[in-house]
Amino acid sequence: MKPRVCVLRTDGTNCDRETAHAFKSSFSLLNADAEIVHINSLTKGYDPVKKEDVSLDDYHILALPGGFANGDYISAGKIEAIELGGLEDDIKKFIEDGKLIIGICNGFQVLVKSGLLPMLNGKIEQTATLTYNNINRYRCDWIRLTSLENRCVWTKGIKSIDLPVAHGEGKFVASEDVIKELFRKDMVVFQYSDDDGNPTMNFPQNPNGSLEGIAGICDETGRIFGLMPHPERYNCKENHHLYTLKKILSKSYVDRSNPEYSERLKIIDDIPDVNGLKIFRNGVNYVIENLLR
Repeated sequence: MKPRVCVLRTDGTNCDRETAHAFKSSFSLLNADAEIVHINSLTKGYDPVKKEDVSLDDYHILALPGGFANGDYISAGKIEAIELGGLEDDIKKFIEDGKLIIGICNGFQVLVKSGLLPMLNGKIEQTATLTYNNINRYRCDWIRLTSLENRCVWTKGIKSIDLPVAHGEGKFVASEDVIKELFRKDMVVFQYSDDDGNPTMNFPQNPNGSLEGIAGICDETGRIFGLMPHPERYNCKENHHLYTLKKILSKSYVDRSNPEYSERLKIIDDIPDVNGLKIFRNGVNYVIENLLR
């Protein structure tokens, strides 16, 4: 039996196929069976396309991908967060059964605004938000993340990773007390960092002004994880924005002592040797090791 993943979509979701592909291509112990499911199908318990009953209980992982759910007309992820209320009992059982949830970009916004993250003390209520970037516009760029000591099962073995961001409302905001609690309980998973791996508030390394540079958090079990960057968009080395430059500068005819190349060489030599698939691989392997035995 393969781990089964429900990639949840709604009107405006546009990263569902990439997310499903990442799970299927994770090169885990056993690749996952990822299915794209519309939220209406889960709410009604019936998939009109496949003409069969469907339930969240059928899956081991719930993935909320990026996009612009319902056009982000109220605020990013808010309408889908309200829609999830129709699945409240199913989601509570899903969590109680020890299953996994991941929210990426818009999906992270949904998890935060539905109260599924950070879910301090196991209480589902909104205690944080993701709001407009400090630059007041959409930002699409590559950034570096540093991973703190944390309890997240999705990021096992990841200390640093480069990932793309693409959002207009990615600034993580919470009260001082909530942020302190997140750090105290090792629930801060990723922080935006500079080239030396130090957490930063400086633009453009921190693309949105998130407090304490927070880019991703998990719940207290480590099984529910949300992040603003897109790991599904970095599924092979060729995806990296510096891949071509690194390939060119690695040629024997390039004079690496040339001062004109020194800064570029420093940057590309420091690229973390891990891509976004490791996050999906960790999730799938967790299911295999803990839920399929």
